[in-house]
Amino acid sequence: MPPIATFSLVARDPDSGDLGVAVASKFLAVGAVVPHARAGVGAVATQSYANPSYGPRALAILEAGGLPEHAHGAFRASDPDHPQRQYGIVAAGGQALTFTGDACHPWAGGHAEAGLAAQGNLLTGPEVIEALVTTFRERDDLPFPERLLAALLAADRAGGDRRGRQSAALLVVGEGKGYGGLSDRWIDLRVDDHPDPVPELGRLLELHRLYFTGEQSPEPLSAADLAWLGELLVAEGELPAPPKAWGPAFEAALRRLLGRENLENRYAGGPALEPGVLAYLRRRFS
Repeated sequence: MPPIATFSLVARDPDSGDLGVAVASKFLAVGAVVPHARAGVGAVATQSYANPSYGPRALAILEAGGLPEHAHGAFRASDPDHPQRQYGIVAAGGQALTFTGDACHPWAGGHAEAGLAAQGNLLTGPEVIEALVTTFRERDDLPFPERLLAALLAADRAGGDRRGRQSAALLVVGEGKGYGGLSDRWIDLRVDDHPDPVPELGRLLELHRLYFTGEQSPEPLSAADLAWLGELLVAEGELPAPPKAWGPAFEAALRRLLGRENLENRYAGGPALEPGVLAYLRRRFS
């Protein structure tokens, strides 16, 4: 079993109580193994010679009223390969723990404090963990998912995995924040194989905000914007000719185009669009 040489940040948002894991590695599809989280319970990163059972087991212990230390004790008592493991655990109440086994490949280590656990192995050095922690502390001006991503990028640029880059993932959970309000899995984004995965993860987060979590604040479309949209709708086969003015046919065609782009939830009707939606259309079709 190859080691998952990884750096990760497990954290709790002190404002909302949301929980998240940000992780990057020179390992294919790190998001399929390392991050685990459940709203109102806790979040876990399991890495090095990862034991994927640690995530569900730790969450079960936390849900039953245990603490990260109890999960740590259970892992140590039951896993003969415990010295090869590395993990971070943050409970919904903010209690945090990080563990690095003696058999993890250097540089390996971590840091835990209230609401935060940072850890990594096969890193260029301790500066990677320092960048994770310092950036997360300092960037409290950002929304929680962007704050996790900023910390991950800072750690990556501080050196990251000493073997190189390959994958990254961001998992954030919050009560009722999943798709349609029907689950707690708010953001679950993965870059499985990419030469520079953390910035690519940032691009995906921007798209997630656009499609799912953007606030509807439309602005009236200018005459130039309307003219451009009319030509676009003709080019895309939604109208036979550029419309001379706004009207029902123009609106219906625009709705069809936005539906094709999965942006129907970002349109409230009329000759107005959210700036982010208009910017996306210009990038997409220019």
